[in-house]
Amino acid sequence: MLVGGFGYVTDVAVFNLLLYAGDPGVLHHKPLTAKVIAVVVATLVTFTGHRLWTYGHRERGRTSYQYVLFFFFNGVGLGIALVPLAISRYLLGLDGPLADNISANVVGLALGTAFRWWAYRTWVFPPTRRSSAPHG
Repeated sequence: MLVGGFGYVTDVAVFNLLLYAGDPGVLHHKPLTAKVIAVVVATLVTFTGHRLWTYGHRERGRTSYQYVLFFFFNGVGLGIALVPLAISRYLLGLDGPLADNISANVVGLALGTAFRWWAYRTWVFPPTRRSSAPHG
């Protein structure tokens, strides 16, 4: 949870800085772009944390293969997370900081995180294969 929490803080901070730092923020009128950038930055942070710490005890396998899987599943998770933000901003017309953060960083991130958690432990950092030989 520590790695995920650090990734979450990174995601939320970058998202809010891009949308609201300054008056208006650099990407205030492009919340989906801001979310994509925030997730990419958070993905780099979390891959490193998961590979070295959370799943450090599992087989390493090929690093390039893990990167591809990790970023692929993060892309799917990002797509899931963008849906509530797009609905909030473009269908409901809600464009304030509270609406953006609830849709992107609560609802969207929760749905995307649930998917990524399953994908990471199943495909990216699978359990170590155990020998079929009896112990003893």
